[in-house]
Amino acid sequence: MRILHTGDWHLGRTLLGADLLAHQAAFTDFLVDTVRARAVDLVVIAGDVYDRAIPPVDAVRILSRTLERLAETATVVLTPGNHDSAARLGFGAGVMHDRVRILAEPASIGTPVLLADDAGPVAVHGIPYLHPDLTRYALAAVPDEPLARSHQAVVGAAMERVRADLATRPGTRSVVVAHAFVGGAEPSDSEQDIRVGGVDMVSASVFDGVDYVALGHLHGPQRVGGDDRIRYAGSPLAFSFGERHQRKSVTLVDLAADGTVTVELVPAPVPRRLVDVRATIDAIESGAHRADADAWVRVAVTDTVHPERMYARVKDHFPHALAITHEPADRAERAAARTVTATSDPVEVAADFVAFATGAAPSDDDRAVLTEAYEAAALAMHDDRGR
Repeated sequence: MRILHTGDWHLGRTLLGADLLAHQAAFTDFLVDTVRARAVDLVVIAGDVYDRAIPPVDAVRILSRTLERLAETATVVLTPGNHDSAARLGFGAGVMHDRVRILAEPASIGTPVLLADDAGPVAVHGIPYLHPDLTRYALAAVPDEPLARSHQAVVGAAMERVRADLATRPGTRSVVVAHAFVGGAEPSDSEQDIRVGGVDMVSASVFDGVDYVALGHLHGPQRVGGDDRIRYAGSPLAFSFGERHQRKSVTLVDLAADGTVTVELVPAPVPRRLVDVRATIDAIESGAHRADADAWVRVAVTDTVHPERMYARVKDHFPHALAITHEPADRAERAAARTVTATSDPVEVAADFVAFATGAAPSDDDRAVLTEAYEAAALAMHDDRGR
């Protein structure tokens, strides 16, 4: 059976204010084309389809249309992540097309989607994101004896239900689609902290006894452990500059008759590269970074003195710049700022700020302006108090 594993789409997310929805729609077009071209039987989407519990209307439309198109040629199994609202994402799951299955209810863990190919049956189990505080009673084996307040406990209990079901299906190959942070994997800086009670990780051994585990939550494509049996597909787009070096992809899995897996990473389209630029304004204007003009750029201008019209001049050369800051190259060598107290001279405090912001001490004329401004403000405050 050929499986395409994806997740962490975060439809509706922005990148430092840049709207990503058009790029996310382009990814879903790529996904549908890949499923058709590579004769995929099963698409598994491992959570965080949306970026927030109440997604924008356009994001809902993209998901609806994508599921409709995928279901024309493959079965789709989807589980909610920590960014999704399980109740909203799972609405209508009971009456959906047989080719689209949304496994959102913790109470239904252990009830698989059953598929088959020439080699026999395959059971696909979904484990949505399980918040310990919300599921430690529902998943407890003994009523009124809640599980420990940890992800290890609730995911472990979920997997016990999965294994109990698989024990009744000898010879059936197994796939688990889960949204969790599994120990040994490498996180990115754009993922939401799911720590509860100081415990946020699940051990890989929790998933023992399953042929393939399709994970969501971490944004970098990677395997967990020594083989390809447990994998994160990663996000289809970079959602922070910390992810700029990740090679985004979808995971194509061939599940053999004996339950072994062969994995191929299919590169996802890159709408815009993410680039960090640290340079003086002269270097930027010289065209030295011309190759990055069409990228999303985070720019640090390193001139000692704050350049005039810095923001506008940078945007002239990097029209897609998402962050522009002034970070003088010698900033680390400068003396630490003085502590401001009730007895500090307000003009000196303002002068210190000018030096910090521009990289140069204020001139005599600048100090005269600061003094005049302070005296005017002090006079106005005195007048207000006297009324």
